[in-house]
Amino acid sequence: MRIIAGPCQIESVEQGVKIAKHCKDLCNALGYDYYFKASFDKANRSHATGKRGMGFVLGTGIIKDVSEMASVKTCVDFHDIRQIRTVFKWGKVPDIIQIPAFLCRQTDLIQEAMSTGATVNIKKGQFLAPWDVAGILSKTGMDNVLITERGTCFGYNNLVVDFTGLIYMIKQYQVTHGVPIVFDATHSVQKPGGLGQSSGGNREYVPYLLRAAAAVGVENFFMEVHEDPDNSPSDGPNILHLKDFENVLKSIKRIQSAI
Repeated sequence: MRIIAGPCQIESVEQGVKIAKHCKDLCNALGYDYYFKASFDKANRSHATGKRGMGFVLGTGIIKDVSEMASVKTCVDFHDIRQIRTVFKWGKVPDIIQIPAFLCRQTDLIQEAMSTGATVNIKKGQFLAPWDVAGILSKTGMDNVLITERGTCFGYNNLVVDFTGLIYMIKQYQVTHGVPIVFDATHSVQKPGGLGQSSGGNREYVPYLLRAAAAVGVENFFMEVHEDPDNSPSDGPNILHLKDFENVLKSIKRIQSAI
């Protein structure tokens, strides 16, 4: 059972280590396999003025420093083949390569990620049906790959989580073929472009969706956490406050134990 959690963007070594150690200690106490998640570049912004992050060179270096200083595994998203090839050449190897939702059909990018031997987490696009994931898996095979649900487009500037779709993917891919399904609670409450030049969100719904996902059998969870979400450079309205991480994690654990 995995927990992938961390800030939307890496902002500093100090911040990354603080979040990583806090999350790791709680996950270890509750029996979860923890991965520190952070991005060096948020390439898919609502507006040209959106803050993208530290960039490839500095950002990957800081994430590697956090990994070593906090003794945590990492999950990092990549946007093109050159980034993957370069970071592996440098030896800044993440444990999980993440493919952003908007790129989940980019065949060359996915196959390059798979060729590294790292685990590859592919965010299911907001525009895909659960059964469309079969097309993604035709490019990866069933080994060393994760599929993450992060909500489906529901009209303009809104997302909705189809729990029947989660059940379908758990039965069809996880149970039948051994492909773990991950639920991304914080992006599922995002309001894409909802604030005009940035995305809105409803972070207060995150704990409820996590508990609901646990109740239908999800074993792996993704969430962005931050010590001051309202001042996060991106995705602030839908990020879980770091102080709430412990209670959320314990509630998931209680549900999983009960079922």
